[in-house]
Parts: sequence; C-alpha cells; structure tokens
Amino acid sequence: MGGLTDIRISPNPKQELFFNSHARYTAYGGARGGGKSWAMRVKLVLLALRYDGIQILLLRRTLGELRENHIIPLRKMLTGIAPYSESRREFVFPNGARIRLGYCDGEQDVLQYQGQAYEVIGMEEATQFTYFQFRCLTECNRASGNMKVKFRPRMYFTCNPGGVGHDWVKRLFVDRIYRDGEDPRDFTFIQSLVFDNGYLMKNDPDYVSALAALPEARRRAMLYGDWNAFEGAFFPEFDPRIHVVSDPVINPGDTLFRALDYGLDMTSCLWCAADGKGNVTVYRELNKPDLILSDAAAEIISATPKSEHIRYTAASPDLWNRRQDSGKSGFEILTASGLKGLIRAYSARIPGWRVTREYLKPANGTPRLRISSDCTELIRCLPLLRFDDKVREDASSTPHSVTHAPEALRYALMSREPKKALPPKPRFRRSIHSFDEYSPPEGYGDIIDYD
Repeated sequence: MGGLTDIRISPNPKQELFFNSHARYTAYGGARGGGKSWAMRVKLVLLALRYDGIQILLLRRTLGELRENHIIPLRKMLTGIAPYSESRREFVFPNGARIRLGYCDGEQDVLQYQGQAYEVIGMEEATQFTYFQFRCLTECNRASGNMKVKFRPRMYFTCNPGGVGHDWVKRLFVDRIYRDGEDPRDFTFIQSLVFDNGYLMKNDPDYVSALAALPEARRRAMLYGDWNAFEGAFFPEFDPRIHVVSDPVINPGDTLFRALDYGLDMTSCLWCAADGKGNVTVYRELNKPDLILSDAAAEIISATPKSEHIRYTAASPDLWNRRQDSGKSGFEILTASGLKGLIRAYSARIPGWRVTREYLKPANGTPRLRISSDCTELIRCLPLLRFDDKVREDASSTPHSVTHAPEALRYALMSREPKKALPPKPRFRRSIHSFDEYSPPEGYGDIIDYD
C-alpha cells in the first residue's frame, strides 16, 4: 500500500507485548508516561493495514481529548495512506479498513453505538469510563461482515489507576476476580511504567521528577502503578447480579414506605417495601433536578398509585429547618402541598452506612436488600460512591451528582432499624405551633399511619 514506508515504529519491550497480544481483552499501562496513547494508535493502525475491511472504533471520554491525543497525531501519521473525514470522524483505508473515532462524555453517550459492529474497539484511559459503558461496548464488539478472513473480535484498553472506572478495570485486569460468564483466559494486563519508556527517560528526565513530587497516594499510582493507592468503591459489596431484580415481588403484607433526599439540584425519592423478615426491596425511584419543594411533592404524589398505602416517608432532617425567605420549614411546605406522613430520617452518616453495608452483605448467598432494575439511577450511583478522603468510614460527598440516591437509601434502611439499635435519644422539645408535633425526634423513625 502506498505510503507504508513512511510509517516507522520503534516500540519498547512492553509496547511490543501489547502489539503482539491477541487476547479478547488486553489492557496496557498502569502509570503515567508509559507510552499508552502512542501504543494504542499504532496498534489500531497496524490492524487496519493488515486486515482488509476491518472495522475499528477508538474512544476517549471527551472530544477535546480525542482531538489532541489521536485525531491530530493520526492525521499526521496517515497522510497519503488513509484520508480523514471530519464530518464522520473516521479514517478510511484503501483496503476497506476503517478507524472511527468517538467519545462518551456522558454515561448515556455510549448508547449511540448500539446496533453497530466493530471487530476491534480501543478504549483510551479506560478508567474514565463506567462499567455500564464498558458492558454496552462489548455488545458492539462483534463481526461486522466486511472481513473475508476469520478474525476474533477483541478490545484494547489503556489505563491509569483512579477515575470512575477504577474498580472494574482493577477487578478484571489487576486483581483478576471474575464473575459468572467471565473467562480469566480472555483478560491480559501489560504493566507499563515511565521507566519502560526509553524515549521519555532520555528526552524528558524531569518528567520523572514531576511524578515523584506528587502527593503520596497519587505518586504511588502515577509513578509506580499502584492500583491500591486509591480507595475503590465505598460499597464493594454491591453486585448487580444479586442485588438487582427485574421483577421485584411485593407481598400484600409488606410495609410500603418512601425515603426522600431533597435538594434543588436533585430530588431523590425511593419507594420501598419491607417484609416481616427484615428484608427491603426498592421498587421505584424518582430523580429529578430543579424542583422547588411544592413541585417535588407533586411529582412524588403523582408517581405514587392511589392503591399503594404508603405508611411514611423518611426525609432529610434539614427539611425541618425554617427558611429565612418564607419563615416556613420544608416540612411545612411539603405537607401543605399534600405530601403526608413525613418523618425525620436518622441522619448520622457512619452508622447509616454501616447498616446499608449490612443490608448489602449476602447471608447464605441472599442479601437483605433488593433493587428493581427500573431504579437505574440508584443502580448507577451505588458503585460510583467513594470513600471520604479524611473520614475513613464515611462516603465522599463528591461528586455530588452520585450522592443523592444513596443518601435516600441510607434514610430508608435506617428507618427500619429498631430504636434500641440507635444511639441514645437526643433531647427534643416539640413545638405545638408547627408541624413538628407530627414528626418524631431526629434519629427515630417512628412509623406514623396517617390514614
């Protein structure tokens, strides 16, 4: 093919291992400066040159990263070999091979690739992608029908510790812990450090000094590829295989209740059913931003069928604080808007997370908590919750976009705990001039039947 002599490569030994891997899933990297992006680009170009008609997809999280790390370098590398289409973001080779470049800035962006077929998919900085995105892409990793030779579809990943996808990448490639349907023989990990990059060590030795000057945890991760330097998921017990059910069973004798975490940025409400054996099923959710209190009440009421007898709604305690703008509490506004049966949720974070962990932990293979597959936001957020940097047993309050649904879950589960299991009852003075007379003291989820 014309122009081939213009491509000259000198891979280091680790990059050669990456080029030669035929595993179903191959991950390369683990630290900064290992030459990951170059290795990914060259690997995909070599595949396109070798296999007529092969369809390849290369992804980064954002368009800006995609352009700087791959589009610009590939256009330079493939001048005179494969023309680039700006509108379709793809390189088309004379042999019918194609490298398409895409990005997944938001989690749902990955759905644009559903129904498409690529023999090879490359995920650059894979730890910036969620497990949901990875699983969606595996469905696209199949024969396209354009190749005349037999080729086993495969995926290639580059990665560093940290990021939203840290846990699934670490589990599959570093810890090698596999679930049903995952074959250990399909997964290969090639560890590469800055010290393996002879070009960088020779031409930019100060880069190593810069990595060595990072804070301890980040230095261990970025310089030495230590995947244990960053705390992983706050709830490693959460496993969709056992906690998520497609058809939750709600029995006539179950206690139905709700849990509410309100914020103007996000109203998160969960509908739950508790049986007589200490098990809880989350069977419905509402997650909606930019709702004022009265609108939040209307949304919750609208989402609750009239046939459902909701015993109570455990709500965040700050709703009982009076607001300077109106002189009313959030509790009063919600109640006046028709949302009855509100009780103060037990708000102590660490005891609440401990109880949540107990509900998630399987007892004889069966957990006490089940979540309907329709509750997509709660299912998305639970594995994304991280440890707080300073308080070891607390969950991080950032990113805030993933905290609301888990907070509501914590309120829900703590409302089922017996009083004797809670810390000493705080002193509390009821006010006969407010709706507080209908609410138990903070920390005590008394069940109040308003019907």
